[in-house]
Amino acid sequence: MNSPQDSAIEKHFARMNRRHFLKGLGACLALPAFNSLMPARLMAAATAAKFATTATGAPLRTAFIFFPNGAIPARWWPTGGQTDFALHDTLAPLEGMRKHVQVLGGLAQSNANPGNDGGGDHARGNSVFLTGVRINKSATDVRAGISIDQTIANQVGHLTRFPSLELSCDSGRKSSDCDSGYSCAYQYNISWQSATTPMTPENNPRLVFERLFGGGEHGTRSANAQRRMQERRSVLDSVVSDARAMQRRLDFSDREKLDQYLTGVRNIETRIQKAEQFGPNVDPGQATPAGIPATHAEYVELMYDMMLIAFKTDSTRVATFVLGHDGDNRSFSEIGITEGHHDLSHHQNNPERVDKIAQIDRWYVEQFNKFLVKMDHTMDVDGHSLLHNSRILYGSGNADGNRHTHENLPLLLAGGGGGALNGGRFIDHGNQPLSNLFLSLADQAGVTGLERFGDSTARLANV
Repeated sequence: MNSPQDSAIEKHFARMNRRHFLKGLGACLALPAFNSLMPARLMAAATAAKFATTATGAPLRTAFIFFPNGAIPARWWPTGGQTDFALHDTLAPLEGMRKHVQVLGGLAQSNANPGNDGGGDHARGNSVFLTGVRINKSATDVRAGISIDQTIANQVGHLTRFPSLELSCDSGRKSSDCDSGYSCAYQYNISWQSATTPMTPENNPRLVFERLFGGGEHGTRSANAQRRMQERRSVLDSVVSDARAMQRRLDFSDREKLDQYLTGVRNIETRIQKAEQFGPNVDPGQATPAGIPATHAEYVELMYDMMLIAFKTDSTRVATFVLGHDGDNRSFSEIGITEGHHDLSHHQNNPERVDKIAQIDRWYVEQFNKFLVKMDHTMDVDGHSLLHNSRILYGSGNADGNRHTHENLPLLLAGGGGGALNGGRFIDHGNQPLSNLFLSLADQAGVTGLERFGDSTARLANV
């Protein structure tokens, strides 16, 4: 029997007729999460914490952006006090956005340190960054831990079409052994669904766009997505029917394999049911990206745009973006640097090499600043900006790339968290686990029952 609240929700959905939806679609470049088109249970300020919304009822977005190979500490850290600090060379591009950014000092991922495991700081830098756990050193026996983005997505992901979005600008991936005996799964992934299951990021902006909004031209995407969904359901029904008929003829070990296969089929069915629950796809009034752009600057900007449009349309509220895996040896012809990034990071205090690494660090910050400006100029459903209603952690799993350190990581926290965060500050948190920050971010997102995470010791105060 439906509760009075459920009945109210059903009546609200009944008002969301096709004409109303299409009128909203034509009103903007990419359909945002309109207040009037969202179920009241997801927007009420009284249930903000429970449903991962801000105090005004707008969706609360969370993103984690990873850049490779650490930074030059002397060029990264500001000088001055908590609020009257001066940005140094690397962070100088953020001057116009400083009121929206906190520079976080004194946070560490100690489980990325070698301990008894020896080499492999790049693999650990990636996989420990959002998990906070000691990973198993093996090329085949992969064991890490659930990452904070997936911890949040597990509790709020049901509110959106996609529980989370994983992006990368790594155009190539390796397999098996990548870094001193560590599996490549560690080096190319920062998001982990479980200890043994990384969330492989998508590196092709076209495929990201089509996953979010469907294939085809503007005006046809919703129908195309609906047709493909019906075709998949038909195929799945046939597969399940055949599997059940076959099950009676299999021995125990083969039935076990079939059960594992059917679990995957049921997961697909669940995703189809969820897509049907949310109704027609949003169809942004813009062209589908052609693929990976010719220049790396265009590539990075386009992937940032994919994250922005996913947040704007409330397609997801949780995202990760790997600008490059730790150990990435890309050159940067855009700024006249032909040597590889990783090679240069082992600069041995050579002034020329240090300067080149600092230029690369600054280049990445410039791209991040462009994204923040766009987020700040994009209005959300409550009249605030997307940036105001977001928490965006930008950082690296290595501190000093020359020495492979994992204390005092270079970290920025951007956005207003819907009013919960205080920007325009440089805070030294002493020497605390980064996982303490993750606990605080999870609390803000409405995650319940999370007493500890990774190597956390307490909630991070003064955020």
